[in-house]
Amino acid sequence: MQQTSADDSFAHLSRLSQKAGVQATLILSRETGAIVRSNGLVSRDESSNSESTLPASNGLTDDRTDGAMPSAEHVAEVVWKFAKAAVDMLQDLSNLPDDDVKLLRLRSKNKEYVIFPDAKFIAVAIHSTAPA
Repeated sequence: MQQTSADDSFAHLSRLSQKAGVQATLILSRETGAIVRSNGLVSRDESSNSESTLPASNGLTDDRTDGAMPSAEHVAEVVWKFAKAAVDMLQDLSNLPDDDVKLLRLRSKNKEYVIFPDAKFIAVAIHSTAPA
């Protein structure tokens, strides 16, 4: 598994965030799920800077009432659990000990979540999907 630096992850996500339709980006700690960087999502703590390091929330509650994007903490928690489950699934299915998840995509009617796990970070891009 290739070790990548935080700067590499930030640069990759920065390039991705310039694409049309990208609504938000996140970089999470792969080990803990803590938010390293967030752009385009609002934190539950409105006084905090969206570019700061924020811990992932403890509960799966989502405080949205208006159909808007979920909080950065909620997205971080759910994505981290999804990425961990994908790694567990791959380990169960693969007979190669060094096999690792490289890309996860989850597409709904309105949004697509593109998730890039690496050795230290999980990069996430959330973008709108084009109407079919």
